[in-house]
Amino acid sequence: MLKRLRVIVVGLGVLAALAAPAFSQSTLRIGMTAADIPLTTGQPDNGLEGFRFVGYTIYDALVLWDLSKADTLADIRPGLAAGWAPVEGDSKTWIFKLRQVVKFHDGSDFDADAVIWNLDKLLNDKSPQFDPKQAAQARARVPTLVGWKAVDKYTVELTTRVVNSLFPYDMSYIFYSSPTNWEKQGKDWVKVALQPAGTGPFKVDRVVPRERMELSRNADYWEKARIPKLDKVILFPMPEAATRTAALLAGQVDWIEVPAPDAIPRLKQGGMVIVTNKYPHNWAYQPSMVEGSPWTDIRVRKAANLAIDRAGLKKLLGGLMDEGKGAVYPGHPWFGSPTFDIKYDPEAAKKLLAEAGYSATKKPKIKIAISTSGSGQMLPLPMNEYVQENLNAVGFDASFEVMEWNALITFAFQPVTGEASTKAGANGINISRATVDPYSAFMRLYHSDYVPPKGSNWGILKDPKLDEMINKAHATFDRAEQTKALADVHSYIVDQAYWVYIAHDLNPRAMSPKVTGFVQAQSWFQDLTPIVMK
Repeated sequence: MLKRLRVIVVGLGVLAALAAPAFSQSTLRIGMTAADIPLTTGQPDNGLEGFRFVGYTIYDALVLWDLSKADTLADIRPGLAAGWAPVEGDSKTWIFKLRQVVKFHDGSDFDADAVIWNLDKLLNDKSPQFDPKQAAQARARVPTLVGWKAVDKYTVELTTRVVNSLFPYDMSYIFYSSPTNWEKQGKDWVKVALQPAGTGPFKVDRVVPRERMELSRNADYWEKARIPKLDKVILFPMPEAATRTAALLAGQVDWIEVPAPDAIPRLKQGGMVIVTNKYPHNWAYQPSMVEGSPWTDIRVRKAANLAIDRAGLKKLLGGLMDEGKGAVYPGHPWFGSPTFDIKYDPEAAKKLLAEAGYSATKKPKIKIAISTSGSGQMLPLPMNEYVQENLNAVGFDASFEVMEWNALITFAFQPVTGEASTKAGANGINISRATVDPYSAFMRLYHSDYVPPKGSNWGILKDPKLDEMINKAHATFDRAEQTKALADVHSYIVDQAYWVYIAHDLNPRAMSPKVTGFVQAQSWFQDLTPIVMK
């Protein structure tokens, strides 16, 4: 049994190591949930929190996200590429036209050669600049990309293995670091990590592993409307909710990710602002579907979905979640019309387990790999304890394999039949998933071709009908037809109860009233450039 989290305001002595020297009023200090500074060389680790604070600050992608609105789902827009399109008559070949005004932080030019160099560093293990650490983060993001070449100085041709109408979304996850800087740092990625150079709106001034990273405004940023208004941003790793809360109340940071729910009243009393919004997020259990797993029986999967009191969990979290009824929430364009209603019905759950042959002396044993904190993981220890109590109350024998966030991400990069999973004995994994785009939401998680490391079908789900439905969505270029196909996919996976759907985070963060100009986008990513410190 896990110990329930108790949030306390710790003494200033505990935070002494996090204290920063005095900075100007135009400095924003952020307490992250990560236990370390995400990888700074180009492809960040630490989940999408790494993308949020280290990816889209230091770097750009060919395709960016429009994070300027709070009242609609974020969608992609031109980034380092001014435009793109598949070649007429050859939908597997895409032409990306690059902007001609972009420079890296070290003053070198961003051009087609830089794009090819960066794709080689991630996907070509024979290239001198190949970096296994970055490759591990990027490989599953562009699973259909098989060819890349420069057409001219500002044009690149990218080729996919299959027709993929959603390929531009994939390219929003690939960042571009300076080849010149890599040469300058002795072709050593370890040195580059301390002095990285991207094209993004912020430059790196200082990196102190496990302690802080200091960013400053890129006054020469190519997108003039998004030159940061802040002078500096300082990132602090703070995996404990109590530490983050105390640091904000003590004035040592201005912004914290995922405030502890029972600290919300105290934060509000202290004048802090709590910001929430819906966003593409799914906090669920992804089960093993290999032979011998109890999860292969749809009655067991449905029983687990019906065993969870999501309203009670929402109360535990102070209202900072929506109840899960699928991979996406009702009202989302892809929700569709599933017939299986995911709700709290413990008696129906007990009946389903009995029909599946289970009893008080023969319980389905489930062991879920979980983290102690992390990007999108919300408050995993108390939440999982609560779910465990619900599951065991209807006849499950539920337990956990607890690990640090980055270790869980590494664990998730291996299929359930891998050595690490076998050793841990886990037949499920609790890793919050981004349903940002169709590939992230469905293809990489549910398609039989996308077992790790190619994708994130950790449990090795194999359903030919589902594969065909997903393939149809990815081969459809008409947006309305594509949305309908994705809604059909979602309806099917809910009706099959392929996962245990539990919660959708509301992306809560607490911040000082000094923080102004921030727009909380319906996205895992957020734009820091409009922020002004009063």
